[in-house]
Amino acid sequence: ALENPLNYARNYLGDILDRSVDRVIYLDSDIIVVDDITKLWNTALTGLRVIGAPEYCHANFTQYFTPGFWSDPALPGLISGRNPCYFNTGVMVMDMVRWREGNYREKLEVWMQLQKKKRIYDLGSLPPFLLVFAGDVEAIDHRWNQHGLGGDNIRGSCRSLHPGPVSLLHWSGKG
Repeated sequence: ALENPLNYARNYLGDILDRSVDRVIYLDSDIIVVDDITKLWNTALTGLRVIGAPEYCHANFTQYFTPGFWSDPALPGLISGRNPCYFNTGVMVMDMVRWREGNYREKLEVWMQLQKKKRIYDLGSLPPFLLVFAGDVEAIDHRWNQHGLGGDNIRGSCRSLHPGPVSLLHWSGKG
């Protein structure tokens, strides 16, 4: 499922959508919103940030990349000093004006092309986002992505659920 071409559709929203669309809330199809979505829509993207998403800085960012990535003399240096945190691309607020101006589709495609030549990451469409936006994501309250629901929780192998209120349920677990 992670290699399904539709997982990459979010990369092309700037090309697919009319240029009059200046902001998008991207949601995976395995989500139920249980709150007023305009609260998420009104999330400020400060500075020059292009995307906002709940971040998980306690997660092991490095596990999404292969030994080939880490052993390459140039690749790890591209994210050093950027304080990267894991974020789940299934819930994002996206500034489409900045997305288009910054050529973010092309930046993602650079990593996708490298992946075709040399396997540097796992998990399909997520790692290019982690690499391109490392340390530059507007942190949104975790209530907007209670992810990991699904089969992992039945086996007890999923991460802990977030404490506090929930605005969105995301069945991103294996199951």
